[in-house]
Amino acid sequence: MQVINPATEQVIQELTEDNATTLQQKLTQLQQGQITWAAKPLSERIEIVLKFAALLEENREELASILSSEVGKPLQQSRNEINGARARIQWLCENATTYLKEEIMSDGSGMQEKIVYEPLGVICNISAWNYPYLVGTNVFVPALLAGNAVMYKPSEYASLTGLSIAKYFHLAGVPVDVFQIAIGAGSVGANLLEMPFNGYYFTGSYQTGQKIYTKVAPKMVPVQCELGGKDPLYITDEVQDIAGIAAGTADGAFYNNGQSCCSVERIYVHEKVYDAYVAEFVKEVKSWKMGAPTEDGVYLGPLSRKAQISVLEQQVKQALDLGASVLTGGKAVAGTGYYFEPTVLVNVNHQMDVMKEESFGPIIGIQKVKDDVEAIALMKDTAYGLTSSVYSVNENRANQILAQMDSGTAYWNCCDRVSAALPWSGRKHSGFGATLSHQGIRAFTKTKSYHLRQP
Repeated sequence: MQVINPATEQVIQELTEDNATTLQQKLTQLQQGQITWAAKPLSERIEIVLKFAALLEENREELASILSSEVGKPLQQSRNEINGARARIQWLCENATTYLKEEIMSDGSGMQEKIVYEPLGVICNISAWNYPYLVGTNVFVPALLAGNAVMYKPSEYASLTGLSIAKYFHLAGVPVDVFQIAIGAGSVGANLLEMPFNGYYFTGSYQTGQKIYTKVAPKMVPVQCELGGKDPLYITDEVQDIAGIAAGTADGAFYNNGQSCCSVERIYVHEKVYDAYVAEFVKEVKSWKMGAPTEDGVYLGPLSRKAQISVLEQQVKQALDLGASVLTGGKAVAGTGYYFEPTVLVNVNHQMDVMKEESFGPIIGIQKVKDDVEAIALMKDTAYGLTSSVYSVNENRANQILAQMDSGTAYWNCCDRVSAALPWSGRKHSGFGATLSHQGIRAFTKTKSYHLRQP
């Protein structure tokens, strides 16, 4: 399997893919190693995972360089991702004891009732390429803390980063028979679905998530799918700092080239502030530097996947055919690398895929609305349910709007934000289950209820 640099289109490295035989050997190791790992005191598992976080910090430049080379994100954004992962690891480790310890629910009249949180066993983590450290940390860190062994399959577009993660877990003290890595593309993922894991945790597209869920459902083991989104954002008529809000929301739409499940994917703006907002938004987008991920000051590198260029081109063409206008961008950049101009479309509507289907790239549609009622109806017109955002100086107004959104996350005066303390969960085509927070720690456990009567 070739690892290709999306900025240069050159082969970085060739890797040997796993097959059914090697995967079974790794699973057998994990099944044996998990028993010993689970028997370790939680405090020891926490200490090892914190050592892993320290190694990420010590080797950040090396790891950021590897990440940028294979997924194309600017070097500073790679550093930011590693820093973000370390912060999440810190929170998970600080709170693991609280949420994994046994809970005494009642203790009186000779009867004690308690809940014990036991590890699932060996879990399979089929992960994504857009934020391999962040979406990986959401799964493999709490899984290890809870006493599970992990088969980690990084995306084929982030395999070198996956190998680095495994390397530093092992150097930190996680045994080889507790954390294994599966290298390969879709066929390797298909092989993993045939194997007897005790839980499956997937991050990726709705289409792939649906296939995985359908395939593993007969196993009757836990499954979680963190899938895509078509996240809406509404600018009300009472916002004040239009320039600042336009800059912040543009970043929410275009950071990491818009290749984020929680990127802002469609914007609705009250007609009273529409013209001013759009002007400031376009001004911000035009100020960004596009170039090689290693260049100083670059905000936009190449897309990670060449195939996504045609998706974006088709969305732009259809929108233009149906009456939309391009204010900036609109096409792929000629030359070497998978570059696509940051694109802002106006005069858009819900007949256009750019307002209905996930773009996962540097493209945004901005639609004018006359009032909250119209904005709410358009925001709700989606098969997805990951995040929703409202910008308003009136908290009550924002809360009334957000309460009507069928999404796992609601933002007031912010967007494209994740906190380790809060559940990260989707609804509808955005998936199900939760990572992060106490729910994300316990997602890798099974409960046992004890009824203990004194003789």
